[in-house]
Amino acid sequence: MAETTAIDYPRGVTFEQVWAGIQETRQLINEVAEQQKKTERIVKRNSRQMGGLHNRFGQMAEHLVKPGIYKRFNELGYHFDASSPGGYVIRGENDKIKAEIDLLMENSDTVMAVEVKATVKVKHIEEHVKRLEILRDHRRKINEKRNVIDNRKIEGAIAGAIFDAEVKKATIEAGLYVIEQSGDTMKIEVPEGFVPRKW
Repeated sequence: MAETTAIDYPRGVTFEQVWAGIQETRQLINEVAEQQKKTERIVKRNSRQMGGLHNRFGQMAEHLVKPGIYKRFNELGYHFDASSPGGYVIRGENDKIKAEIDLLMENSDTVMAVEVKATVKVKHIEEHVKRLEILRDHRRKINEKRNVIDNRKIEGAIAGAIFDAEVKKATIEAGLYVIEQSGDTMKIEVPEGFVPRKW
C-alpha cells in the first residue's frame, strides 16, 4: 500500500482556509486593477481639461497682450498696420501644421512674429527661433509661387507675464524683443545696443 503524505498546514490552517485566502487575494487584485483603470481615466480627463484651460489662457493672454503690443511697437517706430487675428498657421504636406504664431503684425518693412506665454522658459526661445525660420522659408515659397518680390525682414518677440532674469537675458541674446507685463499694461525692454535679429 502506497504511503500518502498529508500537507502540514501551519498551526491548524485548513485547505479550505488557504483556498479562501487565494480567492480573496484574487478579488483584491481585480479591485486594484479596476481602481487603476478608473484612476487612468481620471488622469486622462484632467489632462484634457488642463489642455483646454491652457488654450483658453493662451487666447485670453493674446487678447490682453495684443492692444498693448501695438502701442509699444508704435513707440519704437514700427507702426504696424496689419495683423493676423487669432494667430497665423503654417501648414505643410498633407495639411499638417508646421508652425503656429500667436500674433503676426506687418508693415511695409517688417513682419513681426510674437509668441505669447504665461511663464517664459528657455525652451520657448529655441522653439520661437525655429518658428521664425519656418515662417521665413514659408514666405519665400509663397512669394516665388506668386512671382512676388517681398524684401520685408522678419523679426521676433516673446511676450510673457513672468520672465526670470536669465530667460530675459537669453531672449535678448537671441535677438528677440522681450515684451513683459507691467501692471495692467505691457512694456518692451530694449537694452542699450540691442539689435533685433532679422530672418
